[in-house]
Amino acid sequence: MNWDDLSLLRPLWLALIPALVVLGFFLRRRRAGLGDWDRVVDPALMQGLRALGRVDERSATRRGLVALSAAAIIVLALAGPAIERRDAAAFRNLDGVVFVLDASPSVVESDRWPALQTMGRFGIAALGSRPAGLIVYGGDAYVATDMTGDTRQLGLTFALIDASTVPNPGSRPERGLELAARMLQEAEILAGDVILLTDGGGTGPAALDQAARIAGHGARLSVVAPTPGAELEVLAQTGGGQVFDLNQTDALARYLQASGRERLERQDYPLLFWADYGRWLLALALVPVLLLFRRKGGTA
Repeated sequence: MNWDDLSLLRPLWLALIPALVVLGFFLRRRRAGLGDWDRVVDPALMQGLRALGRVDERSATRRGLVALSAAAIIVLALAGPAIERRDAAAFRNLDGVVFVLDASPSVVESDRWPALQTMGRFGIAALGSRPAGLIVYGGDAYVATDMTGDTRQLGLTFALIDASTVPNPGSRPERGLELAARMLQEAEILAGDVILLTDGGGTGPAALDQAARIAGHGARLSVVAPTPGAELEVLAQTGGGQVFDLNQTDALARYLQASGRERLERQDYPLLFWADYGRWLLALALVPVLLLFRRKGGTA
């Protein structure tokens, strides 16, 4: 095991270590580990007991130190020493991205279309092992690519979108967002992202309702637009995401690279990515605990 890969899942438990050190120092300073017996037993009687071997001072001190050792091991176990699982990628389906692309003529036939496509390709290239899907919409919405880990193929599909892709005239972003929310649900995504690429056409109360629905499922809705306005800012804010213009390719890539894994680890799923070895330390703590129960053999 590489010690550089070791992390602590619950490091605050280590705050108890100084208290154990102080307690151990106190036990060593205390006379023979006998507590207050020296104060209540007649000195002559105590001297006689020592002469007869009835006072095992060293054993009392050792028992205290053994108990402290067990406590220290337990504290280390509770701190959660862990290393990253090699099979963490197997849980990548918990964290995906859905691109929702406005393919209406006002977008596809504008001079800003190539820049919007570039933003999408930068976002796809930044996904790493995250799966992604593509939805296109105009007057209605369609799944162009279902959730997949083949981002290369997804990028090729993205590049093929043109004015004839969506036959329905108009611009209904709420339908694309509704389909994205359904895709995340069906893929059982726990911490996904929805990226809406649009010129802002058709944004209204229905789109805001879908943004709130996406955020309610634990995902984030972000918007990429040539000229982000107040409506798109409110839409992204409702969806818990950000707004990017066509000059922020690197910012979008960084945003997607800082995947939903961080959100999963802040919630209830850190052990999907880390192997906690604290349980083995708890088993090790049983060794000094068992020593406390050892009894001396007597003579008949």
